[in-house]
Amino acid sequence: MSKPDHSIDPRIMESAKKEFLSHGFEKSSLKAICREAGVTTGALYKRYKGKEDLFCAVVADTAAALDDFVEKRSAAQACDLSDEALIRAWEMDESMTEWFRFLYKYHDGFVLLISGAGGTRYANFQHDFVETMTAKTYEYFLEARRRGLTHVNISIEEMHILLSAFWTTIYEPFIHGYTWDQMEAHCKLVCDLFNWNRVLGFRTPA
Repeated sequence: MSKPDHSIDPRIMESAKKEFLSHGFEKSSLKAICREAGVTTGALYKRYKGKEDLFCAVVADTAAALDDFVEKRSAAQACDLSDEALIRAWEMDESMTEWFRFLYKYHDGFVLLISGAGGTRYANFQHDFVETMTAKTYEYFLEARRRGLTHVNISIEEMHILLSAFWTTIYEPFIHGYTWDQMEAHCKLVCDLFNWNRVLGFRTPA
C-alpha cells in the first residue's frame, strides 16, 4: 500500500494563506490556490472538505496559541490576588508589549482572524474575543470593588464597550500592516491612551 503524499501540504497551506490574506475568505478562489500551489483541485479536496475547512486549517495554530495565551494570562483567580497585584493587573506597559510581541509572532494568522474571516465560523472573531476578555476582566473589577479599592460603578455592558475600543486600537495596526518598530511606538500610545487605573478610580492599597 502506497503512503499518502504529504509533500504538497506545505505548498497548499502557503498558497492558501497568501490568497486569503490578499482577498479575504469570501473572495478567495480555490482554483487560484491550487494553481499557485501547483496541485489539482482533486488533491486539495482529498485533504480539505472545502474552502472554509482550508481557511480554518490555515488559522488553526494562531487560534490555538491565542487561546493558550489568554488562558495562561487569566489563570489567576481575582479572589486569590493581593490588593497590590489586583491593581497591578491593570497596568499596561510591559503587559501590552508582551501582547503585541505575541500577536506579531502570529501576524498573518491574526490578520486573517480579525479582517479576513467573513463567511467562516471565525466571522465574529473580534466581537467574540472581546466578549471573552470582558468576562474575565469584569471579575477582576468586581473583586476590586468588593475590597473597596474603587467605588467607580461600571456595568459589564460598559466594560464591553471600553474593551471593544481598547482592542480596536490593537487590531488596527495589524490590519494596516505596521512593522514591528511601528508596533512598538503604537504600543506606547495605547498605554498612554488607556490609563485603566485612572478610568477605574483605583485607590492605592494601604
